[in-house]
Amino acid sequence: MTHADDSRTAATDEAPAAEAKAPAKAPAKDPWELPDVSGLVVGVLGGTGDQGRGLAYRLARAGQQVVIGSRNAERAQTAAAELGLGVEGADNAECARRSDVVIVAVPWDGHAKTLESLRAELAGKLVVDCVNPLGFDKQGAYALTPDEGSAAQQAAALLPDSRVTAAFHHLSAVLLQNPLIEEIDTDVMVLGESRADTDIVQALAARIPGMRGVFAGRLRNAHQVESLVANLISVNRRYKAHAGLRLTDV
Repeated sequence: MTHADDSRTAATDEAPAAEAKAPAKAPAKDPWELPDVSGLVVGVLGGTGDQGRGLAYRLARAGQQVVIGSRNAERAQTAAAELGLGVEGADNAECARRSDVVIVAVPWDGHAKTLESLRAELAGKLVVDCVNPLGFDKQGAYALTPDEGSAAQQAAALLPDSRVTAAFHHLSAVLLQNPLIEEIDTDVMVLGESRADTDIVQALAARIPGMRGVFAGRLRNAHQVESLVANLISVNRRYKAHAGLRLTDV
């Protein structure tokens, strides 16, 4: 005859065995353990503008293969020749096709039209949007709010087959393009939906001496990151500076 006490004993004896079979929890991933991105081709749409040209120069100087894009292929090729460092120029569509990672550095007023026209070429690509929707009046710069919430969210809506991230918003084009400056002392806030994608963008930022990529949330948080550029413009005007950002305690 089996007594109730016997059942409790059997259950107690089985518990340790069940616990032993539970898989061990994987250790947390080191947030600074980033992939090797040295072999990726980086395209820069709007690479003939100040911001795009500066990013292209810094990445190429760090050893990255870079293709700059423009609506006019000849203009892109001229800018690439001026930069040197192995940078190549092409029209925007060819730039997108040839690149693994595509940085969007076009003016805000041409952002939607440019991305719509390149939807097929950007399919499957990692897209990094660094566009800041800003307006200017007599009081200075101010943030605009796109219908989608931010430039990055607009890019994600227009490019459903691309992996859209946001980064490189708070960099001084003047510093980026100055060949006498060895290091760019700043952090880059990186936003996106996939950790694998944001890790790649962080790693690209870290290729530039002095620069560090820091994960800063999902694309729904991109608006305030883009908007902060209006504040930096005010800082720069008041203090005659080229201000960037540093995040403390990380």
